[in-house]
Amino acid sequence: MERQARRGGPIAIRGFSAKTVEDRTDDVTERDPAPQLRRRLGRADLRAVPEARRALREMLGQWGKHGRSDVAELLTSELVTNAIVHTDHDAVLTATVGPRGLRVEVRDFVARRPRVRVPVPDEGTNGRGMFLVQALADAWGVRPHGVGKAVWFELEAEAA
Repeated sequence: MERQARRGGPIAIRGFSAKTVEDRTDDVTERDPAPQLRRRLGRADLRAVPEARRALREMLGQWGKHGRSDVAELLTSELVTNAIVHTDHDAVLTATVGPRGLRVEVRDFVARRPRVRVPVPDEGTNGRGMFLVQALADAWGVRPHGVGKAVWFELEAEAA
């Protein structure tokens, strides 16, 4: 897996698991699972963008971390928009809150990797999505996923 450090190049990491890890203590109380959002995004259905933002906002509100939910919503809309606009397939959005923070991933079924383009003044607003993800996320990356890829970002717990 490849991980991008904020404002930096790729760094190697071990896999990040969105699943709740059980305590290895003798405590028999059951831990609440981490809040998770999972949505199928229909092919060419741009209504999925505001719906994804709304669902993420609701999930983050239940978690109680309101800090930078606006950043999380913005970056989620960029990933969702890219998957809908630049592929001709469905996609899947997964957002998970864990002890380390928020992880949002959009899986699509096209292997072509997104490009980070530096915005050029007077060229409109298209093509800035991955630049925003790179600039605002604490970490982000692209992971091959069977048929296609998963584009993800993370915001640290105190930031999300």
